[in-house]
Amino acid sequence: MMVHNFDPVLIDLGIIKIHWYSLAYVFGILIGWWYGRLIITKKIHGSDQENYLKHFDDLVSYIIIGVIVGGRLGYVIFYNLTFFLNQPIEIFKLWEGGMSFHGGLIGVILSTYIFSKVKKLNYKIYFDIICCAAPIGIFLGRIANFINSELYGTPTDKPWGIIFPEIDNLSRHPSQLYEAFLEGIVLFVLINFLFLKKNFNYGLISFLFLIFYGIFRILSEFFREPDKHIGYIFDFISLGSLLSVGMMIFAILFVLKINLNEQNK
Repeated sequence: MMVHNFDPVLIDLGIIKIHWYSLAYVFGILIGWWYGRLIITKKIHGSDQENYLKHFDDLVSYIIIGVIVGGRLGYVIFYNLTFFLNQPIEIFKLWEGGMSFHGGLIGVILSTYIFSKVKKLNYKIYFDIICCAAPIGIFLGRIANFINSELYGTPTDKPWGIIFPEIDNLSRHPSQLYEAFLEGIVLFVLINFLFLKKNFNYGLISFLFLIFYGIFRILSEFFREPDKHIGYIFDFISLGSLLSVGMMIFAILFVLKINLNEQNK
């Protein structure tokens, strides 16, 4: 087994500290921006390609706001509202971690939808493109979670278990790495294969992303220690799994609706 000894701070210049967590967001956005543009050139053709490329750079600014504001508010509301109400200044300490995927998802959906409507573009196209690039940021974010010794797993006697000294002396599942693999690498390959190789209507990939992310998140949650102040909901399901189940139900209903509309045409 391994003992976790990673420092969450990459560079410490005294009054300025560069955290791995912050870099994960910076590089996730930069690589996602580059890959999103690449996807547009491969999937969209003709005059539409130039139009969607031209506006994509501006959209990224909206996405950044959606991710940060939505992700942080989601964490505050879903996971620790009482604490942040008592200490509101803590809301702004993003470098210490504490972002909600589901909150960030809502933020990105709203910001992308508003941007697309203002620019008179098809928001479904941008949704699909974002879903192709999103696993890159998710992967880097989960690696940062691992470095921060947060979202750690349940105790295990498996040889790949890791001791997080900042938490306790128990060997635990590196659940952050499980999530990085499933929600990052596997999801990236799966969604991009479907988007680039299959001829689905725009928007369907976005719902498939929600479904597959939900499946992978729930699988990972089996090995992840629930938040101490929340525990298990109804004594058997974590809050992350519960939110993912709701997200999946929403996506499945929309997929069924899309298929029904296609059959009625």
